[in-house]
Amino acid sequence: MNHQVRPAERGADSEVDIDLRHHGDSETGPGLLDFAVNVRTGTPPAWLAERIAASITDLATYPDPGSARRAVAARHGRDPADVLLTAGAAEAFVLLARVLRPRRAVVVHPQFTEPEAALRAAGHRVERVLLRPPGFLLDPEAVPEDADLVMLGNPTNPTSVLHPATVVTRLARPGRTLVVDEAFADCVPGEPESVAGRRDTPGLVVVRSLTKTWGLAGLRAGYLLAAPDLVERLAAAQPLWSVSTPALVATEACCAPAAIAEAEQWARQLARDREAFAEALRAAGVCVTPAAAASFLLVNVGDGNRVRARLRDEGIAVRRGDTFPGLGSDWLRVAVRDEKTSLRMARTLAKLL
Repeated sequence: MNHQVRPAERGADSEVDIDLRHHGDSETGPGLLDFAVNVRTGTPPAWLAERIAASITDLATYPDPGSARRAVAARHGRDPADVLLTAGAAEAFVLLARVLRPRRAVVVHPQFTEPEAALRAAGHRVERVLLRPPGFLLDPEAVPEDADLVMLGNPTNPTSVLHPATVVTRLARPGRTLVVDEAFADCVPGEPESVAGRRDTPGLVVVRSLTKTWGLAGLRAGYLLAAPDLVERLAAAQPLWSVSTPALVATEACCAPAAIAEAEQWARQLARDREAFAEALRAAGVCVTPAAAASFLLVNVGDGNRVRARLRDEGIAVRRGDTFPGLGSDWLRVAVRDEKTSLRMARTLAKLL
């Protein structure tokens, strides 16, 4: 393999001792500077909050997903029949776990743990393929040939690594469902490696979320893109009206050209802030996972439990890494904030190290 790192490894189903339900919001608290949750700060923007607030006048009417569904389809150059609106990306993973009947399900880690948690909750046996540092690069050959369900993130949470679309689509084949979590795709200017618009890739399912870029974690707004027959099966398993009217309004608004342009502008500023933060952390002696592309960095500090506790004493919350399969306690995920806030965190970390 041309990785310049150890090959990816396959993990057994017995690896269930990790708390897959642990997320960044568990690390935060009153008075703490939040580097644990990777939602864009200062969101939702005023124009979006006003649109959501105005939708409250329509709450007496049952939600109608038609307009939002068409907006998502237009945003990705798809047919509305390819779109399923969901109560956040998490519902999409639950629906997939309940509807699909894989013989051999594989989750590529480290990544967001809800896909595996949903599969296990639905009674499926899960096999892990573990990507290795320093680059956490995806090797399609590491995935078992007979796997009929493969799940991965791109860009990947928590590594912030962006896999080339040409590598991702090498995982697709007839008889296999390939689920790509693109919750952070709009962190990347131009979304060059997104496969959301692909209709020619067999078994491809793309899951997207509005949580991160638009600050809508509490609203639960996301969607899934797949072949119409699978969309119909998933919709049949979805509770009626699971996506609220405010979430539908937000989804439609965030797919508008002006919103996409705003997200693109933010992504370009994010890239500058991320690189400045990474440089400051490296100057502090921290090992930063290279080629980060999302709104967070994965770092290795050594004695991570102590460092995380000391940071908390200094008023800073970060995301522990040992609840991600493939990582240990020396790994921390840190959100990218504005340059001033990020530099404050880097200086504090340098002092502790």
